[in-house]
Amino acid sequence: MSSEQHVLSREKNDILHPPGGILIWILIFLEVITFMIALSVFAYMRSRNAAMFAESQAMLNPLLGTVNTIVLLSSGYFMAEAVRKLRAGLLKLSVRYTLVTILLGLVFIAIKSFEYSQKIEHGIGLEYNTFFTFYWLLTGFHLIHVSVGIVILVFIYFSLRKGRYDARDHEDVETGAAFWHMCDLIWMLLFPMLYLIN
Repeated sequence: MSSEQHVLSREKNDILHPPGGILIWILIFLEVITFMIALSVFAYMRSRNAAMFAESQAMLNPLLGTVNTIVLLSSGYFMAEAVRKLRAGLLKLSVRYTLVTILLGLVFIAIKSFEYSQKIEHGIGLEYNTFFTFYWLLTGFHLIHVSVGIVILVFIYFSLRKGRYDARDHEDVETGAAFWHMCDLIWMLLFPMLYLIN
């Protein structure tokens, strides 16, 4: 096969098989749809009781939310770079970028845990009011996704260190990256709805 035919074959394969495989993209689609439905219900409930939702939103810390947004988006960048470096055959850089992604994910969890502790300290739990029921359920469900994502990335990190993946064999890494980017996307839906829009 000529180099041109090889390129065309790879392009066709990429169209039929997106990075990480079709199954992870089906999962991402379903997860995003689930969160969008939940946020639509949230928006409807807010329209029914705008004053209470505005008062409750004012009890959140937008600075913590903003910092966590920067942290999570930065982690997404580093994970994308980890995949890019691996495709280029730069295994050591891929390992480093994956580790940075994991550390940033842990920072996100630490900040969110601190935010949760503040709410609990002030007696703001799941049943405080409708706004905070949504807040706890949506951010909690997202936090579970981030935690699962970190577990996946830790597995990928150690697999990379052992040389199990390379420039030709990296679909598992792409799958983990796609899942992590899903966490980014979901947070970008949650952050403005919960912290900014009123």
